[in-house]
Amino acid sequence: MQQTRRQYTLDDYLSLQRGIEVKLEYFNGEIYLMAGGSAGHHRISRNVLKLFDAALAGSSCEAFGSDMRVSTPSGLYTYPDASIVCGPRVSDASETISNPLVIVEVLSDSTRNYDRGEKFELYRSIPALRHYLLIEQTFSHVEHRRLQTGGSWIDEIKESPDQIVHLPEAGIDLQVARIYEGVEMASPRR
Repeated sequence: MQQTRRQYTLDDYLSLQRGIEVKLEYFNGEIYLMAGGSAGHHRISRNVLKLFDAALAGSSCEAFGSDMRVSTPSGLYTYPDASIVCGPRVSDASETISNPLVIVEVLSDSTRNYDRGEKFELYRSIPALRHYLLIEQTFSHVEHRRLQTGGSWIDEIKESPDQIVHLPEAGIDLQVARIYEGVEMASPRR
């Protein structure tokens, strides 16, 4: 006999998430436990968030870390490692944002393919999204996917410590070396 999986409503998910400390992802009626990160993962996330905060001081944009949930029109509810929202200030009572300009994911062996593939496809449904950064955590490699004026996405790879990731709509230039400060690096994969 085939076992059926329970389908959850969005309200089920939101109620469950409010009652626990671990982060859960929701999509298409299913709830998934999100993996924790290594020390390197946390250092990279912290570095990016500190760089975002410094660059955005005094602007109408605000950076959020992995405690802020992002929803997509395609129905994904998840917690990226960092995001930026521009425009009206996000309410202190908000638990979810739906209009990030920038989303950052720090990759791991267990999430790399999902973050680069299906998750990006779901994120692309966010009308405000212009930049998606995928950051390797054990070697210097930042993949910057950015939306062009015509609606297509292009990829830029930054691996050299002196290279810059430009996020012009937010007024941010991220130097690769600053993203990886304090992180033990291995040799790049080829």
